[in-house]
Amino acid sequence: MTWTVLLAVLGFIVLHNGAWGTRKFRTDFLQDLPTPGTGPFFDTSVPTNLTGIVGKTAYLNCRVKNLGNRTVSWVRHRDIHLLTVGRYTYTSDQRFEAMHSPHTEDWSLRIRYPQLKDSGLYECQISTTPPMGHPLYLTIVEPETEILGGPELFINKGSTINLTCVVKHSPDPPPTMVWSHNSEEINFDSPRGGISLVTEKGPETSSRLLIQRASPTDSGEYTCDPTGATAATVRVHILNGEHPAAMHHGHAAPCASTPQSLLAFTLAVLAVRVLRVR
Repeated sequence: MTWTVLLAVLGFIVLHNGAWGTRKFRTDFLQDLPTPGTGPFFDTSVPTNLTGIVGKTAYLNCRVKNLGNRTVSWVRHRDIHLLTVGRYTYTSDQRFEAMHSPHTEDWSLRIRYPQLKDSGLYECQISTTPPMGHPLYLTIVEPETEILGGPELFINKGSTINLTCVVKHSPDPPPTMVWSHNSEEINFDSPRGGISLVTEKGPETSSRLLIQRASPTDSGEYTCDPTGATAATVRVHILNGEHPAAMHHGHAAPCASTPQSLLAFTLAVLAVRVLRVR
């Protein structure tokens, strides 16, 4: 269709439908034609390195300018698998779905319940000849649990045991974080007393276990077990004035012999002998 014919059609619509017809023509027809003198191109300001969380829906977004009558597809590079074409999904994996709102420039790939194996390179493609591609890299991470300062902590007798458990990359803050000592859940109302717990929920949820007046019976293995994440463990040693290294090995570490130390010892022996001769 030439531009002369196009303008004639536009004039006909204006005469018969007024301003409303002009708006409808622009939105329903003109947007499907490429802009004269330019072709489709990607908006490179959209982030291309994305991080998702295991189990939490992830979105890969591609913004295309001047698309015209071309189509946008998503391809997974791992197996060169065509996932979507336009607003249609071409994979049997129902976790993947094409997302697009009419009259917008954003074409998204939605991944429900993402798994670690979904990490990798994806490409947004425009159906030009040859096709134009825009790569995006998705990294899926899973919740991590860590007790700071582990895996072993040395605490002086009589001081306060301060254990902080941190959960990262969790879709939602864990509803509970259970602490146990030597495989037995800690009872905060026990006769021992002096045990308290402070929990702060957010992008990184932390749980701080405080045990006052540490005694030898407080030694052992402490476990932090958040709901929906893996557990973390630390071993606590209560010191009664001994050095941690000596306590850990059961005796003082022997001095290592080096060539320099042997030479110094030999020179000292020779000096003593010289003095005796004099």
